[in-house]
Amino acid sequence: MHEAYIVAATRTAGGRKGGRASGWHPADLAGEILNSLVDRTGADPALIEDVIMGCVGQGGEQSTNIARGAVLASKLPESVPATSVDRQCGSSQQAIHFAAATVMSGQMDVVIAAGVESMSRVPMGSPTILALKAGQGHPMSPRQQERYPGIQFSQFMGAEMIAKKYGMTREQLDQFGFESHQNAIAATKSGAFDAEITGIEITMPDGSKEIHKIDEGIRFDVTREGMANVKILQENGVITAATSSQICDGAAGVMIVNERGLKALGVQPIAAIRHMTVTGGDPVVMLEEPLFGTEKALKRSGIKIEDIDLYEVNEAFAPVPLAWLQHVGADPAKLNVNGGAIALGHPLGGSGAKLMTTLVHALKARGKRYGLQTMCEGGGLTNVTIVEAL
Repeated sequence: MHEAYIVAATRTAGGRKGGRASGWHPADLAGEILNSLVDRTGADPALIEDVIMGCVGQGGEQSTNIARGAVLASKLPESVPATSVDRQCGSSQQAIHFAAATVMSGQMDVVIAAGVESMSRVPMGSPTILALKAGQGHPMSPRQQERYPGIQFSQFMGAEMIAKKYGMTREQLDQFGFESHQNAIAATKSGAFDAEITGIEITMPDGSKEIHKIDEGIRFDVTREGMANVKILQENGVITAATSSQICDGAAGVMIVNERGLKALGVQPIAAIRHMTVTGGDPVVMLEEPLFGTEKALKRSGIKIEDIDLYEVNEAFAPVPLAWLQHVGADPAKLNVNGGAIALGHPLGGSGAKLMTTLVHALKARGKRYGLQTMCEGGGLTNVTIVEAL
């Protein structure tokens, strides 16, 4: 079996809802990432054999195979095929798994795994909402309703369930959210994100042009007092908007190759994908599966949590990474060291590739070896990926 190497990884800076990146059509935004990966490797675009792209809101501007739309909006030739993946928030992490498996099998040698979500232009849940308004039915089928009678699948409720199960207080969650911003502020000011971000040109209200290259969601003036004043999302709950991931516009991608791909492109790898796991669990609590998926991944890989140098655990809601730390017995100092989705934003289908981009760059910058990435996903799913920096 072949190895799977990452030879380039990049992302756009996140944009707030209706913010700096909202003027970009998602196909064009993702196309910029494809262009950047080609530029960073100097690859002949014709050597890319497939593009696998995660996207959750596959309606409107993100419908009709957004991955192929991104290829046609990029410098890649028409001969490059593409397909879109929906594993909810883990969509582009799953794209990475598919791309890695493909080059490891030897069926292809050079594949791009990417993800995109314009949550400004295709609001979260809009394909379902529009279908309901048109009288076209609900995604929860009669047989699902029989299996889960009277149960509403809600990520907000699931996050509250986790907080209650693991005994988390409002103050603990606020502190975690505050630290996410502090880490993101430090990373931005130190230039830690410079190597991973692909700048995009935006038009300002006065018609002038700027390059968007700083994550717009970071609150550089954040205070603990300010976070404590944010209202809770549910009565008798502990989670607020300040301890939840931010709505975000963004795209990210990684180029994955095997040994033949390395020779064909004439490049050196920056990381190798050492392990991939995907698991399913309780769809009601929904967001707890990263805890159990990580256990399985560590057992299958033979790598101990103590051997992992950095972790990226998506901050969909603060209780998720906090419960993960507690259950896995991981070191908080290694978690989301450059901030997470609470500060940087969570562009749904783009977040898997976004986190991987940050992880491999952080490993390189810190001279570390192993990194682990995981994220909670709608339906009670999780992906876990272990990489080794080279």
